[in-house]
Amino acid sequence: MRLAGCSIVSNAARLDFPIVPVVRSLLAVCDEVVVNVGPPEDGTLELLEGLREPRLRLIRGEWDPALGGHVLAVETNRALAAVRGDWAIPLQADEVLHEDDTPRLREALRAADRDSSVEGLLFDYLHFYGGFHQLATNRTWIRREVRAIRPGGAVRSFAEAQGFRVMPAGRRVRARVTGCRVFHYGWARPIAALNAKREIDHAIYHATDGRPMRPPLPDRMPGEIGLTPYRGGHPAVARDWIAQRERRVPAGPLPIRWNARQVQIALLHGLERLTGWRPFEFRNYTIV
Repeated sequence: MRLAGCSIVSNAARLDFPIVPVVRSLLAVCDEVVVNVGPPEDGTLELLEGLREPRLRLIRGEWDPALGGHVLAVETNRALAAVRGDWAIPLQADEVLHEDDTPRLREALRAADRDSSVEGLLFDYLHFYGGFHQLATNRTWIRREVRAIRPGGAVRSFAEAQGFRVMPAGRRVRARVTGCRVFHYGWARPIAALNAKREIDHAIYHATDGRPMRPPLPDRMPGEIGLTPYRGGHPAVARDWIAQRERRVPAGPLPIRWNARQVQIALLHGLERLTGWRPFEFRNYTIV
């Protein structure tokens, strides 16, 4: 069974994405990795070329700004179309796998490969927020998502590339729980990188609708309901990247700015902690 990995990335240096740890975590388990690199603005292409890894293939997509947020799904599907494998692991540019999960992942892939009804595998998410020692856990953060699929079939990245659906009908993916983890560092980056990401997101999503850009983040992250200390280890491939940024991440978030929406989230988070039930949870998948 041949396993491939893929990702898409643009402006990795400006936005401080951990794309090198992402790629290295994929190379640790995959026979090849394909990265679709966006418009060359900040040396992202040269950064990846500097890895000098023969199993890494870099491709260039179209990255059409007229597509808005859907461009991320289009370019993810372009990367998936380029992989050569029986299964593919598509990660975003701020998602890293942990080496301790490799045996579990390989066993899950072997089992799924024998069952043609399984279309994808689910990974649990650890969302680091405002640093590398606390997790965001309320219902606005996904608990798990499909991150292994059979390439070349009907399972496609859709919408803004958070998850996958079976096309053309958009049916949910039939997927198995694996217990493997995705370490999501998008909200652990320094404030300057997050503000730069806001500018780019505004250009992608709101360039033509006249909506004003949100104000920049202050020197600390906004308050968040359900932050939980994290005392576990990080993927080995990410530790140097983390060490270089820990001193640039603020000590803690600002107080929560309460409104009706925040009260609702707090109540539902309390219910989930008491019962384990997350009512009306959004899912791109059906567990099989």
